[in-house]
Amino acid sequence: MKKVLTIAGSDSCGGAGIQADLKTMSALGVYGMSVITAVTAQNTQGVHDVQEISLGLVEAQIRSIFDDIEVDCVKIGMVSNPEIIMLIKRLLGEYGANKVVLDPVMVSKSGYYLLKEEAQDALKELIGSAYLVTPNIPEAEVLTGIKIEDEEDMKEAALRIRELGAQNVLVKGGHRCNDASDVLLSGEIFYILEGKRIQTNNTHGTGCTLSSAIASNLAKGMCIMDAVSASKRYITRAIEDSFSIGEGVGPVGHFVELYEKAGVLY
Repeated sequence: MKKVLTIAGSDSCGGAGIQADLKTMSALGVYGMSVITAVTAQNTQGVHDVQEISLGLVEAQIRSIFDDIEVDCVKIGMVSNPEIIMLIKRLLGEYGANKVVLDPVMVSKSGYYLLKEEAQDALKELIGSAYLVTPNIPEAEVLTGIKIEDEEDMKEAALRIRELGAQNVLVKGGHRCNDASDVLLSGEIFYILEGKRIQTNNTHGTGCTLSSAIASNLAKGMCIMDAVSASKRYITRAIEDSFSIGEGVGPVGHFVELYEKAGVLY
C-alpha cells in the first residue's frame, strides 16, 4: 500500500484539515499519515480559535515519520507562520521528498485568516519545493497580485506562480461566478479541466479534499494529468453527495461509496 503524509492543521468538526485528508486517502486506497501544525476550534459555522503547534513538536513529528516509513507523497495544507513553513521546507529537503502537493490555505470559508500576513513570503519559498501547487482564485490573486476574472487571467496566474519554482500549478475555478473549471499548467501546456457548479451549501474542506486526492493518486503512480483529472471526478462526486451536520457549511461525502454499501441515507 502506498503511504501519503499530510502536514496540516486539525479541524475539530472533521470536514477539513487532516481529518478530511485522512478520510480522502482512505477512500482512495492509500495509507494516510499526519503531522499536525495547528489545532483549530471550529464547526460548520466557522473557526473560533487556533493554537499553533511548537516548532520542536512539528519537527519531531516529521522526523518520526521519515526516519521509519517510506513516504510516497506529501500533501501540505495549513501552515500559519513563517517559522513552521521554513522548518517544513528544510526538513523535506533534508529527507529528499520530491512529490509534494501544496495547498496554499490562507483563509477559511468563514473568513478566518489561517495564514499570517508575514508568512506569505515564506509560503512563496515553500512553493519552490512543490511538485504541484493548488491555489483557488483568491489565493492565486494573493500570490500573484493580479485580479482573476476569466480563464486567461487564471493562465497568467499559473505562469506567475510557476516562476516561484513549482513544477506544476493547478488554479481552481470554484470561486468563479460562471463555472467551476480549473486550469492546470504542466510543462508548457495548459489543460482545462471542465467542471460543473453544484448547488449546495455543503462545501467545507473541498480544497483539502482535492489536494489530498491528488497526492493519493500521484502516490499510486498516476501522471500529473491523470491524477488531477481523477481527483476532480472524486471531489465532484463528493460535493454532489455532501450533507449537513450542523447549522452552517457541511462537509463533502468523502466515503460516498461506503455509505451506499452500508445503506446510509443522508
